[in-house]
Amino acid sequence: MSKRLVRRTISGVALFTIAILGVLSAQSQTTPPHAPDGWDRPVASSTKAQPGPAPRHDISGTWEPANGPSDGIQGTGSKAMPADGKHEPPYTPLGLELMRHSKPGNGNREVLPADIDDPVFFCNPQGMPREDLYELRQTQILQTPSKMVMLYEFNKIWRVIWTDGREFPKDPEPRWFGYSVGKWVDDTTFVVNTAGTDERTWVDKAGRPHSSDLRIEERFHRPDHDHLELTVTIEDPKMYTKPWVALDKFPFKLLGDDFDVREMICSPAETAEYNRVVGSQTK
Repeated sequence: MSKRLVRRTISGVALFTIAILGVLSAQSQTTPPHAPDGWDRPVASSTKAQPGPAPRHDISGTWEPANGPSDGIQGTGSKAMPADGKHEPPYTPLGLELMRHSKPGNGNREVLPADIDDPVFFCNPQGMPREDLYELRQTQILQTPSKMVMLYEFNKIWRVIWTDGREFPKDPEPRWFGYSVGKWVDDTTFVVNTAGTDERTWVDKAGRPHSSDLRIEERFHRPDHDHLELTVTIEDPKMYTKPWVALDKFPFKLLGDDFDVREMICSPAETAEYNRVVGSQTK
C-alpha cells in the first residue's frame, strides 16, 4: 500500500469515527503535527511564548485549544450546554418540538448510526454557530483594515467578519455561515454579531434547532499576549425564551507563525476508499 493511500486511509478512519461517534481518533490524540505532503518527518508544535500584555486591537495569529486539541470537539453538544440530561437551553414549545425531531449521533438522545440525520454526517456545511460549537480546533485569524478572516481546521472552512462599519443586509439571502460584522469594544475585546443563517443547519451536535431569526454573538477577549478566550451567546426568540451561553470563555493558546495546520476534510470519496480498502477486508 502506498504512503499516500495509507495517509488517506487514516484520514478516512478519523473522519468516519468523528462523524459517527463525535470523538477524537486515536491518531489525532497521539500524532504530532506533520510537515506538508511529501515530507517524511514530523514537525514539532511551534509556540513562541511572549509573556506580557495583549497587543491593542489584535487577535491575529494561529490559535489552538489551550486545554488540548480535543477540548473543542463538543461531541455531545455545546461545551457550556452539553446534552447530558442536566443541561438544556430554554426552549419555546416550537423549539422543543423541532429539537425532538432531530436524530443526533451523540448525547442523551443518541440514535444508531443508520438513523442519524445530522447534516454534517453527510458532509454538509456546519454553518454558524456550529463552526464554534463542534470540532473547534486550530484556528487562524487574519486581520485587514476592513475585515477579519477566520480559517478553521475542520473542513478547511474560511469565514469573513466585516469591520468596516457596514450593517446587515435588509433582506438577506440565507447563508450557511450567515453575515458577520464585528467591532472592538475595548483594546482587547472584539465582538462579532452574525445573522442571516440557513435554517437547515443545527446549532450544535446535540441537534438543537434555530430559525431565520437567529442572532449569534461571539466575544473574543485576549487577556494577555499568548491567550484568547471565546464566548458564544445564542439568541433566537422563535426557538428559545431567552438568550443562552453555548461557549463560555473557551481558552486558546497562541502558536508560532510557522505552525503548519493540517487538512481535516469531510470527504465522501476518501470514506468510500477506506471502506473499499479496509472496511471490506475479512479476517
